[in-house]
Amino acid sequence: MQKIELRNALPKVFAGQPEIKSDVWLRPVTFERGKKYLVSAQSGGGKSSLCAYLYGYRTDYSGEILFDNQNTRNLTIREWCLIRRSKIAYLPQELRIFPELTAYENVEIKNRITKHKNRNEILAMFERLGIADKTDSLAAKMSIGQQQRMAIIRTLCQPCDFFLLDEPVSHLDMHNNAIVAAMIEEEAARTGAGIIATSVGNDLKIKAEEVLKL
Repeated sequence: MQKIELRNALPKVFAGQPEIKSDVWLRPVTFERGKKYLVSAQSGGGKSSLCAYLYGYRTDYSGEILFDNQNTRNLTIREWCLIRRSKIAYLPQELRIFPELTAYENVEIKNRITKHKNRNEILAMFERLGIADKTDSLAAKMSIGQQQRMAIIRTLCQPCDFFLLDEPVSHLDMHNNAIVAAMIEEEAARTGAGIIATSVGNDLKIKAEEVLKL
């Protein structure tokens, strides 16, 4: 996938509002593979909705969303499965971890499908993010910040054309924010992927080529 386009897209819940001040809603917007974007919003501005639309979880919007000129409303379930397996690596705000599994098992459950990283590479990411001692800990026993770092590792275990990251560092300090940004930028540079990251306040410290306000 080389580009994602929005054409006059708007969440239906926003319909009828007198004035929409946004760089995304009701605008022509193009996200290109290989480029880095930060989508900044106030709480309630629709950033999680935007991610859900791009990932095909929700369709309650007007306008169009296109992947390489194909309207996403016309994609089959089979096509969506392929996109989610190899085109878009999504980190949702709510993380969607399995609390009954260990930290390593939460990552491995993704990597068994993709076979994108080997065990040493995964363990090196745990080490780099300061949670090497948590690999065998139940996810339910980890802090929210540790869970978020684990979920980031899981996201990096997927080949993709775009990283779609919804508030990826909301529970991290500046030190870990910088490490996460470096890891994501390195992986994106290695694979040629684009980065679309959303934020309410604690921005992912990537070198964004474009900042859009919702």
